[in-house]
Amino acid sequence: MSRSVFKQRTTKETDISVKLELDGSGKSDIDTGVAFFDHMLDGFARHGLFDLEVKCRGDIEVDCHHTVEDCGIVLGTAIAEAVGDKKGIKRFGNFILPMDDALVLSAIDLSGRPYLDFRMDFRNERCGAMDTDLFREFFYAVSYSAMMNIHIQKLAGENDHHLAEAAFKAFAKSLDMAVSFDERITGVLSTKGTL
Repeated sequence: MSRSVFKQRTTKETDISVKLELDGSGKSDIDTGVAFFDHMLDGFARHGLFDLEVKCRGDIEVDCHHTVEDCGIVLGTAIAEAVGDKKGIKRFGNFILPMDDALVLSAIDLSGRPYLDFRMDFRNERCGAMDTDLFREFFYAVSYSAMMNIHIQKLAGENDHHLAEAAFKAFAKSLDMAVSFDERITGVLSTKGTL
């Protein structure tokens, strides 16, 4: 069973296409026009073992906000569609990822209820050309468009690059866990019988 999805979204601010394969090998082809964001999405794909293609033409002459947020919307929509009816998947995922000085926790629930708790503390306004406050905007957009509960928390660290990278990789590892199948699960893992 392939869990591969292609999504497109065009507005006056961005033109985005995303191809996602949940059961991939970590291949990526990313071009958003924001180099640091490309680096983060590449790490997400590689460490989650997702195959991911993202193409975005956004109004980066204004700033990076619309590009980053709208990519989160389209990626979240792709995740939700690729997961499908959620039968047989673990639903929950968590990972604590070390990256040099940085230590970041990610815990998620594919609950059908969007929620983001993002507790990161960046020291600088930017990583490369990307505003550090856009990391929260990205994960917020993913949470609401994928209808998932996301907690991302800094446990230790000072270097913003390491912290951001650890957040994206920890999220990838926790999502990989949540979307994986467990043969012991029949139907949807919920006391309600539905998600």
